[in-house]
Amino acid sequence: MSNVDTVPTNKRHGDWRGWKFVWPFSCAFIFVFIVPVLYAIWISFYQNRMVGGNKFVGSANYQRLLSDAQFWSAVGHVALFTVVQVPIMLCLSAMMALALDSMKLHGTKFFRIVTFLPYAVPAVVSTLIWGFVYGAKYGLVGSMNSWFGWHVDVLSPNVLLASIGNIVTWGYAGYNMLIFYSSLSTIPHSLYEAASIDGASEWQVIKSIKLPELRGSLAITVIFSIIGSFQLFNEPSILQNMVPGNAVTTYYTPNMYAYNLSFSGNQSNYAAALAIVMAIITMAVAYAVQLRGMKDQMK
Repeated sequence: MSNVDTVPTNKRHGDWRGWKFVWPFSCAFIFVFIVPVLYAIWISFYQNRMVGGNKFVGSANYQRLLSDAQFWSAVGHVALFTVVQVPIMLCLSAMMALALDSMKLHGTKFFRIVTFLPYAVPAVVSTLIWGFVYGAKYGLVGSMNSWFGWHVDVLSPNVLLASIGNIVTWGYAGYNMLIFYSSLSTIPHSLYEAASIDGASEWQVIKSIKLPELRGSLAITVIFSIIGSFQLFNEPSILQNMVPGNAVTTYYTPNMYAYNLSFSGNQSNYAAALAIVMAIITMAVAYAVQLRGMKDQMK
């Protein structure tokens, strides 16, 4: 017999003490996220008619959505925005992180704060600031047109999406830079010392040591950036009143289209179906990117 006392355990009843810490967040998550999603799914199968009120129509809203040219135009805008803006922003963030990690940049603390500071500015405020900068008749662009005799209009329909991408890049490049920089900070210095002894150049260190370390954080930032791009709303909706003509339509992005359908067009059921379809598209794209990132890490 062992002299060690055994602690009796109750195998029938689990230990529920952990739930005391989890239930406040769980309740908030259920009522703030789960319930609205379920409600949106439920009303997407109905249609509010002038005669008869809400009537169950099954998948009619989804069938209408698949043939809605305005919806696919909005999806095309955010898809083009994602394909162009996300790689540019992440490359810029990675270069800034590599510059900070090189220990050759003077004033690293100041540089880190300055690059992250735009993320602390609300999207509405940053869009208003850039909107006045972009103005062809006022602001910086207007002043440069007057000084040099130019006729530059960065709010024209042809380059408007790029101008919005500049605003988003300005706001989120510093945030992604910190994610990359935190990954680079975990690299053991012994690897750098071994590379230095072997005579590796700075570019060889970046290519063979630093860039492979960024694969995990790159997958995270890509997924977050794709989700954010598909939710594009603040920037085009605020610029709508600053852009001449009808360059920013009510269906410029899927979120703008859903917002205007629900609050201006009194079509909340159709807007709910649109939101559900966009959520499915976003999850599918994010999941595909995640699978690709997992395959790259396993190589």
